[in-house]
Amino acid sequence: MLLHSIEHFDIYYFPEHLPAWMKTLDGAIWETMFFLFSGKSYSIFALLFGVTYAIQLSRQKEKGQSFAGRFAWRMVLLFAFGILNSAFFQGDVLTIYAVLGVLLIPFSKLKDSIILGIAIILLVLPYEWTNLIYALQHPDEKINDPISWSYFGKMLTYVGEPSLWDTIIGNLTNGKIGVLRWNWENGRFFTILALFLLGYLLGKHQKFHETDKNLEFWTQVLKISIIAFIPLYLLKRNMDHFIESDIIRRSALTIETSITNFSFMLVLVSGITLLFYKTKAKNALMYFSRFGRMSMSNYIIQSILGGAIFYGWGLGLYKYTGATYGLLIGLALTIIIGIFCKWWAKRYKQGPFETVWHKATWM
Repeated sequence: MLLHSIEHFDIYYFPEHLPAWMKTLDGAIWETMFFLFSGKSYSIFALLFGVTYAIQLSRQKEKGQSFAGRFAWRMVLLFAFGILNSAFFQGDVLTIYAVLGVLLIPFSKLKDSIILGIAIILLVLPYEWTNLIYALQHPDEKINDPISWSYFGKMLTYVGEPSLWDTIIGNLTNGKIGVLRWNWENGRFFTILALFLLGYLLGKHQKFHETDKNLEFWTQVLKISIIAFIPLYLLKRNMDHFIESDIIRRSALTIETSITNFSFMLVLVSGITLLFYKTKAKNALMYFSRFGRMSMSNYIIQSILGGAIFYGWGLGLYKYTGATYGLLIGLALTIIIGIFCKWWAKRYKQGPFETVWHKATWM
């Protein structure tokens, strides 16, 4: 919510009328929020997707039931929810999850060691290595902007206009193609599947259960990920100084950024897990379980609210708000959704979209 709000839900527009001090503050907030959440939030989401699959698969095995066909149907339903979400926010990830999620069915039948090996290979972006090898052989070749940029450049022609219908059509056509190309250019398809598999292994081996062995595991993960992240982040920040060739630097930076984000994601996951089990922060963190119980509903609701606030068919605030105002709006929306989640949780076991998803899954 916070990151999407400072981005105006994918409208990268920076108002010129703001005072100089606010532009400076906007820059600091932008850098901080992207450092903390960009490439990490979606990684946690993908990791937990795999954990959820492992839990569901285990429960059905205990009942002596096969889950493969039911899960495949569940992914069809998720794809439909993703199309709905894409109509309001072109940056939707649910459709990608639905397609890649089906691969969990055959992969989960493999040995754990093979699954782990596949996940590691995917994490280092094997396709991008072919681009890097080509770049090393042609270091002086000129490169154009990524293809996805041409699609994003057309975005304001529909989301900036006051027509909701034009926004929906634009998001589902031009926007959807642009987002898919962007995910391919940045190796996200490989990373998401890798995180699905790692999450599946964590869920299968119950690594989030409170045991001494698991706490030691997460302590080691925290230490190793911090040690790995520091040099990786410094390398990412100084890549321009090490590599002069544009074509080589683009591929190298794509691979390095993916690994850097993964290491910091592990810092967040292990750190929050240890905070939950080893400190008095547990009760405070339990507040967010209300959000988690209806995470897909919140994901779709925030797309609708974000469009209503920032897009042309709504208030059109993208023209007037920088990162500072965007952050404040994101915080306000988070509080409002938190109140809604609390109200809903007192009356229902699942969120509105989760309820439909569950009933349709098991009909």
